[in-house]
Amino acid sequence: MNRSRRRLAIGVLVGLLVVGGCSAAENPAARMNIEVVGTRPHDRQAFTQGLEVDGDILYEGTGLAGASSVRASRLTTGEELAKAELPAPYFGEGITLAGATLWQLTWRDGVAIARDPATLAERGRARYDGEGWGLCSGDGRLVMSDGTDRLTFRDPVTFAATGTVTLTSWNNARLNELECAADGSVYANDWPTDTILRIDPESGQVLAAIDATGLLPATARAGADVLNGIAQLPGTDRFLITGKNWPTMFEVRFTPVRGRDRTRRHGARVNAQRGSTPELEV
Repeated sequence: MNRSRRRLAIGVLVGLLVVGGCSAAENPAARMNIEVVGTRPHDRQAFTQGLEVDGDILYEGTGLAGASSVRASRLTTGEELAKAELPAPYFGEGITLAGATLWQLTWRDGVAIARDPATLAERGRARYDGEGWGLCSGDGRLVMSDGTDRLTFRDPVTFAATGTVTLTSWNNARLNELECAADGSVYANDWPTDTILRIDPESGQVLAAIDATGLLPATARAGADVLNGIAQLPGTDRFLITGKNWPTMFEVRFTPVRGRDRTRRHGARVNAQRGSTPELEV
């Protein structure tokens, strides 16, 4: 092989390797910020574990053993419509509305409670293995997190597991509260950080990392715990976001990072747990 042919062959080989490597590599997640559209009061006693909006009804599930509940209130006025306490020692976790059932997870008890969406009365229970963290409903199925970088799909009627997907990046994420968005993606709090991940549930690809740093002002952080609670407002591009024992619920949009902001490190995982023990922050 002469020198020119050798150079051509090497060039083709390098090109194939580069193309192959790019196709196999995970596309980097888009970086996004939060635009606050409005605010509304939030119960500082609510150790928020899940939010869900259905029409003009806001459902909220809270945690802590002996203090867990699920409540329904009027979205526009805040009027409480129904509330159900979860008896000790159950520790309430994520909630979601699936058809005619409101499902509520428990943390380490392996029990999911099926409730009537209007009265919040218990109608049945289902068992599952492992821990329960976040829960959402979309595309005819439930999506559940367990504090790892894996999502589990479940039947919305029986709660039986039907499959799983693991993130293809952000592999140390601890996925917590979930929201199944209208576009088919899943939004997840990455506990205990101020990062929200937007995930393709079919592939496990992280599509965006949303930086919520500073959403709750430092002056309001006394007694507040971590970010937790995401609910899309139906028919809009806006979301409600709050946290455990936060005094405020924020109505927000997620906006692309532009210009010099791209050089910032958004969504960095943090080690600080804001003064609370991991046992109480799930």
